[in-house]
Amino acid sequence: MALTREDLENDALRKQYENLRDHVPLVPEEQFNASLDATLAGWNPAEDLWVFAYGSLIWNPLIHFVEQRRALLHGFHRRFCLRSRGARGTVANPGLVLGLDFGGCCNGMAFRIEAARAQHELKMIWRREMVLGSYAPRWVNLVCDDLTVRAVAFVVNHAHPHYAGKLPADELTRILATAGGQAGAAQCNLRRNRRSRGGP
Repeated sequence: MALTREDLENDALRKQYENLRDHVPLVPEEQFNASLDATLAGWNPAEDLWVFAYGSLIWNPLIHFVEQRRALLHGFHRRFCLRSRGARGTVANPGLVLGLDFGGCCNGMAFRIEAARAQHELKMIWRREMVLGSYAPRWVNLVCDDLTVRAVAFVVNHAHPHYAGKLPADELTRILATAGGQAGAAQCNLRRNRRSRGGP
């Protein structure tokens, strides 16, 4: 079942993962809020805020934005490197979701959120991406045609137990072909991300 804006407003992902607490590490509310505040401290409230999307945020952003641009990020690449025991897999058969890992470059989408809504919209993204702590938010520079913008991006947390690193091709294929969870099959996520970037 696809994630909705209402799910984010109701903090539904945290509530879902509460049922998997023994298998899925939840970030405590205090740490969650501190992470959001630390990221917002690097933003000028007089300016709009940009967010970099490289996976499901492209085809299902669920945020209110005023502009979107194709973007290129240097120094990171997209990879199925995070195990999923909820959204795209189960405890018995974990799936995989995308993360930004170090090295190379990554094409994606930059979303501009107007300053007046930035804090609330970023909190909605935090409820989507930061409940488990498998990502580390950071400010990055994106190339958007003739424009360079500073944006928030979500990089994999190498210290997180869900980080799988670079898997052998046969294992990656097997997981994406067989795993599925509350948000659907892992291979559906793969196909949607390919289509969102103009692939088959």
